[in-house]
Amino acid sequence: MMLVPVYAAIIGLLFMAISLRTIMLRRSKQIAIGTADDPEMARGMRAHANFAEYVPLALLLLFFAEQSGSGAVTIHILCCALILGRVLHFLAVSKENEDLRLRVTGMILTLGTIISACVRILSAYLF
Repeated sequence: MMLVPVYAAIIGLLFMAISLRTIMLRRSKQIAIGTADDPEMARGMRAHANFAEYVPLALLLLFFAEQSGSGAVTIHILCCALILGRVLHFLAVSKENEDLRLRVTGMILTLGTIISACVRILSAYLF
């Protein structure tokens, strides 16, 4: 059974929740586009955009790693790390008084997932 599509669906639902939060923030502040120089709106937009920037590449690489023969346990660990990393980063960036430790941990987990998937793919095809 392929695992990455299941995790992609979970991440897709998470992205929808983040999107709805951003939409509700826009409605409550009556900001149709941009940030209107509102710091809370800027943070909400960046938290949403950052998720959208990193997740597609990570999922694609995870899919290729799975197809290249990475074991189920490895794929579970990497996918869970990606989800945890993105949630921690979102929680940190969304708050005005962000906890930098959460943000850094979130990025380490996200970037670590991407790098690990790259290494697994390259090792499967080059060695």
